[in-house]
Amino acid sequence: MKAIVLSAGQGRRLLPLTADRPKCLLSVDGETSVLERQLELLAECGVRQALVVTGFGADCVDERLAHHPVPGLAVQTLYNPFFASSDNLATCWLARGAMDEEFVLLNGDTLFERGVLERLLGTARAPITVTVDHKLRYDDDDMKVSLDASGRLLAIGKTLPLPSVGGESIGLLAFRAAGAKHFVAGLEHAVRKPAALRRWYLSVVNELTDETRVETCSIRGLWWQEIDSSEDLERARSRYAGGADA
Repeated sequence: MKAIVLSAGQGRRLLPLTADRPKCLLSVDGETSVLERQLELLAECGVRQALVVTGFGADCVDERLAHHPVPGLAVQTLYNPFFASSDNLATCWLARGAMDEEFVLLNGDTLFERGVLERLLGTARAPITVTVDHKLRYDDDDMKVSLDASGRLLAIGKTLPLPSVGGESIGLLAFRAAGAKHFVAGLEHAVRKPAALRRWYLSVVNELTDETRVETCSIRGLWWQEIDSSEDLERARSRYAGGADA
């Protein structure tokens, strides 16, 4: 299985830390960056190939990866020249050539303990599986999900009615062969629409629930952290500094 890591963004909410380097290169575990920690974890879980889609600070990412290879993991980068004017649907579309087999897709600002990826890889049998967590309250920025009683995904998006919400996507998905094919077709269709540059790739997954089975993998009780703010960054650093299995 391969991995596709979406790391094209700058991370403006983390300025001035990201003034001259992308969010994915911020250190979280000593000198180890967000991206390097993701790649190390992928390798630990048996992933052997990774494509990192870059944008802001792409040269910095290329240089960092060249000087800090991850044992057992072949890493390539793909530059998104439209990173400043598009959301991650376009970033995914640019990486569609790598979606020719089973793969995991992860946001470049999501960190998690090894058990999260192990659970996803060990349970994902549906064409598409979305990793979800659960909490008591959800805010406007959460990528919320609606589920049926079996855990099948019914809808995903930030504006779902709160009474229908059963969890949130953490930005980690697994695609089996049929799911990869459907996803690429969905991206090709979506990118032709005028609003494509302002859409998230999960809007394509939402549309695919009508034609293919999309399951969820619950990681309730396991650690993960999205890095959106300086507070998020400090929480992640504290986690690693504490020596936890992350």
